Amino acid sequence: MPNRTEPSILLVDDDDIFRGRLARAFTERGYETRTATDAEQALALAKEDSPELAVVDLRMPGASGLELLRDLLQIDPSTKVVMLTGYGSISTAVEAIRLGATNYVPKPADADDIIAAFDKGEQPPLEPTHKDYEAPSLARTEWEHLNRVLSDCGGNISEASRRLNIHRRTLQRKLQKYPPNR
Repeated sequence: MPNRTEPSILLVDDDDIFRGRLARAFTERGYETRTATDAEQALALAKEDSPELAVVDLRMPGASGLELLRDLLQIDPSTKVVMLTGYGSISTAVEAIRLGATNYVPKPADADDIIAAFDKGEQPPLEPTHKDYEAPSLARTEWEHLNRVLSDCGGNISEASRRLNIHRRTLQRKLQKYPPNR
């Protein structure tokens, strides 16, 4: 195993653009960055050289992020894992933490959000993080959800409108607006 001065991080996400953007951001911040598109590829990389940090998407083709989390911690229990998801729910967040995740972050997230999640995971429980936190507005949350579903549908407006159970023209009108401020 090579001698490192900066931490190593493994980014696992099936979204090529998102994974590439995160990898570039972490590399610019001095991390030794490796990427994988699915659990199988991530496990092969972890067995070769276990990362100090891992960022794992919850939903991927093949094994889920929760299964990958369990397997990564079996390879090296000292690996710190942050779970990412565009489909956040309390039950999956609780399950991820129960399985050993350091933290859980909803998409869209950037490198700073993820680094903050790793840092927060090292703090004692119930310690206040940001007193000036402002919850996103309902309009912002709706806009992000619509864009995530559209992305999952490969940009197909008709398919996204079927999944969202709203009229196609209504979806187009909502998507033409600028993202609402927080």
